[in-house]
Amino acid sequence: MSKTEKQAFLSTVFCLIFMIAGSISGLFLPIIAPLLFLTAIFFGGWKQTSEGLKELFHDRRVNVDLLMALAAIGACIIGNWFEGAMLTFIFCLSGFLEEYTTNKSRKEITSLMNLQPATAQKYLPDGSTEEIPVSSLSINDQVLVPKGATIPIDGQILQGHSAINEASVNGESIPVEKKSGDDVYGGTLNLGNVLIVTVTKASNETLMAKIVKLVEEAQQKPTKTATFIEKIENTYVKIVLLTVPLMILLPHYLIGWSWEESFYRGMVLLVVASPCALVASATPATLAAISSSAKNGILLKGGASLERFAQLKTIAFDKTGTLTEGKPIVTDAVFLQDSPTIRQLIVAMEAKTTHPLADAIINYFDLTIDPQFAALEIEEITGFGLQTQFQGATWKVGKHAYDPKQTLSEEHTTMLKNFTSSGKTIIYYARDHELLAFFALQDVAKADAHQVINYFKKKNIQTVMLTGDHQGTAEVIAKKIALDDFHADCLPDDKSKIITALKQQGEIAMVGDGINDAPALASASVGIAMGEGTDLAVDVAEMVLMKNELIKLQQVHLHALKLQRVIKQNIVFSVGIIGLLILSNFFQILNLPLGVIGHEGSTILVILNGLRLLRMPKVPSVNSACLECEIYNLQKRDSTA
Repeated sequence: MSKTEKQAFLSTVFCLIFMIAGSISGLFLPIIAPLLFLTAIFFGGWKQTSEGLKELFHDRRVNVDLLMALAAIGACIIGNWFEGAMLTFIFCLSGFLEEYTTNKSRKEITSLMNLQPATAQKYLPDGSTEEIPVSSLSINDQVLVPKGATIPIDGQILQGHSAINEASVNGESIPVEKKSGDDVYGGTLNLGNVLIVTVTKASNETLMAKIVKLVEEAQQKPTKTATFIEKIENTYVKIVLLTVPLMILLPHYLIGWSWEESFYRGMVLLVVASPCALVASATPATLAAISSSAKNGILLKGGASLERFAQLKTIAFDKTGTLTEGKPIVTDAVFLQDSPTIRQLIVAMEAKTTHPLADAIINYFDLTIDPQFAALEIEEITGFGLQTQFQGATWKVGKHAYDPKQTLSEEHTTMLKNFTSSGKTIIYYARDHELLAFFALQDVAKADAHQVINYFKKKNIQTVMLTGDHQGTAEVIAKKIALDDFHADCLPDDKSKIITALKQQGEIAMVGDGINDAPALASASVGIAMGEGTDLAVDVAEMVLMKNELIKLQQVHLHALKLQRVIKQNIVFSVGIIGLLILSNFFQILNLPLGVIGHEGSTILVILNGLRLLRMPKVPSVNSACLECEIYNLQKRDSTA
C-alpha cells in the first residue's frame, strides 16, 4: 500500500470510528456527541478540504472537494451532526477507492521496475566477476547471468544456451529457448544454464525501460472524455455554488418555505448536485484499461488512443512481418526423382549459405546431414544458386538450376504455371541439367491473420493491406485472408497518402513494423507497431504489441469497446442520479442522509464499475484451419515419414 493510499485508508477508518462513537454517545451522553462528530469530520475531510483550498487559492479553481467541505459545515450548522459526519465518511471512502484504483492501475509499472535488477555481475577478462550497478554498465561489457537470475540489461548471448521466461516483456509464460547470438532482454528470467551476455543497450535504453516509460506517459494522458469532464468541473461547481443561495432564498419568498426548511434544502442541494460521480466516470476506468493492457503485452501511449480505436472505421496493415510471417516457407515440393541421397544433398548444399530461401528448404526437410555430404565443397554462384560435385555429376539448386529446354510433363508444367501465378518463388534442383525436383516457396499469412480480419469485418470495420510487394503476391495474400481491399507496390509516401485519404471516412488505424511504415503510422488516427519491429516504428506508434501476435488487436479492440461502454454507463448513471436527487430535494421528498447515501453511493459504484477494466476480455483461440499452415504441416509430416 502506497503512502497516499495508506493516508486515505487511515482517514476513512478514523472517520468511521469517531462517527460510530458519536452515534453511541448520542444515546448515553448527548453533550459530547457533537465533539465526536466534529472529530470524525476532521479526520475524514482534512485532506480533501486542504486540496480544495489549495486549488482555490493557487489555481483560482473550485472543485468538488470544496463543495463537500461546505456541505458538511452546512449540515453541522443546522444541527445535523451525524449527517455531516456520514457525508464526510462516504466521501472519504470514495476518495480511498479512487486512490486504490489509481494505485492498482499503476501496480504494473512498479512490478516492472522491480523486475529490473539494481546490480549486475560484470564478467572480467580473467574469468572473475565484479558486482556493479546496472547503470554503470557500458555497451560491449560482458555480464554473467547465473541460473535462476534475472537478466540485468538488454544484450546478446556470447556463451551458453538456456530457456528464458520473457513474460515480463511480452506476457507469454512459455519459456523461449535462446542460444549464442540470440538477443535477451533486461528483466527476463534465466531458467536454465549460466549465460555470458554482451551488453547491447544502455540501461536507460533497454526494452524494459521503454515499457515503463510508455506506461507512465500513457497514464498521464487522459481521454478526450476525461479532459472534457475536467474542463466543465470548474464551471459546474461555480453554478452549484450560485444555485444554493437561490435555493435558500427563492422558495422562502415565493413558495413560503420556512428559513430552516429553505436552508436545509440548500444544504441537501449542495450535497446532491456535486459532480463527484461524473468526475470519476472516465479517469479510473482509463487507468485500469491501460494497466491491464500493459500486463497483457499491449503498450498504450495514452488513453485517447483507446478511445479512437473504439471508433474505428478502417484498419490498414503492412504485409511482410505484420500479416505474414516475414519469412518464406516451402508450400509445395514436387519430386521427379526421389531418394535419401537426393534429399541429403540438397540439405547439405543449402546448409552452406545464409539465404532466407535456403533456411526455408532446410526447415522443410528437417534432416540430420550425413558427414559424407557435410564435407562437400559447395560453390555459390551469384544470381544462379549453388552447385557441387558428387559421384561424377554436377548437382545444382537455384532459380535457374536446370535446362529450360528439358521437356516436362503436362502435369508438372501446369503446376509451375499455377505456382508462378500464385506469386510463389520457384527453386529448382537438378543433376547435370536433369531436373530432379522443384519447390514453391511463399511468405504465408500468420495463423491468426484470417481470424483477426474476420473479426474486424464483423464489426463493420474496413480492412486494407498496404504493401511494397508486387501485385500478384499481394493479391494472393489478400484473397487468402479475405481482406476488403489492398494496395500493392507502395512506397512509404504512398502508404501515408492512402492513410490520409482513408482518414476522411473516419478513424483509421495503421499496423506496421518497418521503417517504411513510420510515415503511415504517424498519419493514422492510431498507429500500431509490432513489438519486434524497428525502433522508429515503435517510437512513432501510439500502441505497441510487444509480441507479434495479431490476435492482440482483437483483444485490445474489445477492451477499447468495453472502456467506451463503461464510461458511457458511468456518465449516464451519474448524471441521472444527480438529476433524480435534485428533483427529489426540490419536492421535499429527500432528506440529507438519503442525499448523502445517494450521491456518494453513486460515486463509489462508478469507481467500482471502472475497476472492471482491470481484466482484459478473453478472445477465442486462433483458428488452426489456416490453409497455408495445413499445407506446411502436412508436407512436413510427409517429408519425415
